[in-house]
Amino acid sequence: LTIRAMRLLLQQRPDGPEAPRFVQLQLEADLFGGWCLVRETGQTGKRSTLKREQFIDHASALAAFERARDQTLKKGFQLVFAQGVDSPN
Repeated sequence: LTIRAMRLLLQQRPDGPEAPRFVQLQLEADLFGGWCLVRETGQTGKRSTLKREQFIDHASALAAFERARDQTLKKGFQLVFAQGVDSPN
């Protein structure tokens, strides 16, 4: 069983002259056998905010990744790019 890193890029539709907002979610293994959920949020072309959350096992990290994805989709963001993920649902 190979567990790979995952990455999603979600973006809001542009509204007027403002650059669209984005959320990038990454799930990656750390050097100690745990997992890290990295959330980057911001506005395209401007500063962004980076938050990291550590998890002991893949199952809890994946659950947090899916929760973050679902919450972001409910806010009106659309999936732009997916890597290492079979489907956004």
